[in-house]
Amino acid sequence: MDVLTKYIIITGGVVSSIGKGITSASIGRILRSYGLKVGAIKIDPYLNWDSGTLNPYQHGEVFVTYDGMECDLDLGHYERFLDVELPGVSNITTGKVYQSVIEKEREGEFLGACVQIIPHITDEIKSMIRKTAGINDYDIILIELGGTVGDIESQPFLEALRQLRNEEGHDNVMFVHVTFIPYLNAAGEFKTKPTQHSTKELRSTGINPDMIVCRSQDPIDEDLKRKIAHFCDVDPNAVVNAPDASSIYEVPLTLDKENVGNFIANRIQLDVDTKSADLDEWKATVKSLQKKDPIVTIAIIGKYIELEDSYISIRESLLHAAAQIGVKLNLKYISSDVDDLDQEELKELDGILIPGGFGERGVEGKLDAVEYSIVNDVPIFGICLGMHSMVIQFARRNKMKNANSTEFDKDIQYPVIDLMEKQKEIKQMGGTMRLGSYDCKLIKDTKAYLSYNEDIIKERHRHRYEFNNEFRDELQEAGLVISGTSPDDFLVEIVELPDHPWFLGCQFHPEFKSRPNNAHPLFVSFMEAASNYSKNK
Repeated sequence: MDVLTKYIIITGGVVSSIGKGITSASIGRILRSYGLKVGAIKIDPYLNWDSGTLNPYQHGEVFVTYDGMECDLDLGHYERFLDVELPGVSNITTGKVYQSVIEKEREGEFLGACVQIIPHITDEIKSMIRKTAGINDYDIILIELGGTVGDIESQPFLEALRQLRNEEGHDNVMFVHVTFIPYLNAAGEFKTKPTQHSTKELRSTGINPDMIVCRSQDPIDEDLKRKIAHFCDVDPNAVVNAPDASSIYEVPLTLDKENVGNFIANRIQLDVDTKSADLDEWKATVKSLQKKDPIVTIAIIGKYIELEDSYISIRESLLHAAAQIGVKLNLKYISSDVDDLDQEELKELDGILIPGGFGERGVEGKLDAVEYSIVNDVPIFGICLGMHSMVIQFARRNKMKNANSTEFDKDIQYPVIDLMEKQKEIKQMGGTMRLGSYDCKLIKDTKAYLSYNEDIIKERHRHRYEFNNEFRDELQEAGLVISGTSPDDFLVEIVELPDHPWFLGCQFHPEFKSRPNNAHPLFVSFMEAASNYSKNK
């Protein structure tokens, strides 16, 4: 049965990377505590069709939905905070909008009309939003507009969202504007002028914010809130402060203390009892994340370490697992793009995680990390390219000295990792991989099976290269255990070493399914092994 979906639109001002995604996800967590069905949309104004080909240094990790869409990393925040699986249409880009409109024009759908930004582009944006809202009959859809108010590329989206408010009705759409309140040391005070200008810029588009969330380094006082309310023409109760927190998972609790849920419920006429909000589980999760000991030191060994957002889902998954088993995570980032890994630095580790990636750069450093793990019995977890590195290094140790992946060497003698047959003729970069959720069959009495305690699991993929079955028997005879395969037993999904404390590589990306209140079983098993290693050092 269709339900009336209400929309909460989150915009940003003053500076980028202000935390709109965490703010959106935190609002969603509060609304979920009322028993509402909450979905989310991220609008990215860039012309790329999706995030698949974006450089991690510029944009952070690429998040993959269950149905195979390569998305902005904020989709990961939404899924973790809301504890839902979002469809790929939850990420709208300028590229998707324009492509759809051009395809309709080519098919004659506009009957010869001159196709324009208004109404054709704005109508398409609204159509995409409503289509997403209808997929799961959401009570609430959070819509985060990427970028900053005033950006040229955001203007068609702001106009579409203004129209959406008028069409859906005042009681069904509200705007939340996230701004930054800088503190000037020289003046010894916070400055509200950037927020005033940003709000004025938003109002010039015909949009008056209903709530202003003020990000700041430290808490601001009530006088400052009243000043912002006065100059930005909003209710004093609608000015909310979200100061820096030690953990992103504290933000829903901060906003709850600021009565955000109550204000939203009244503003868009939600039929809920806000006093019945249940954030107890979330509070317990936040408390478990604050544990100070014992400390377990894990290193992510990759080539994009300069920007931590490149591995944000892995970082969060490790935090979730650490909290679940009752330890504190000490996370290090070690560059694999070096001639030799620092052996003294490796000795400090209780566990090694090798993440996914593309291209040859940094691979030899990852192979060195695998070798160190094998020789020193250090727990190691390989994901996607990390698993490839584990297979390659194991093969090199077992009579295949020149083993490699054809991603790095097309003419190698032992191509233990090779391109999937269906991919060999594809020349485009975007959307050409094995993407989305696939079934995996687990072999009993393996670490993988003991972690999940299930026969069949579903995990998300993002890759072109696979374990080469031509070397399957030979590697198994050498001691490699294949503990997970596709249901038809054709594709190798998980490999292990049985005589190692914890040596496991998986082809898929388990980090996309971990939740703060429900850590992923592989990360939990890995963290337990690292904790045991730490105790026994």
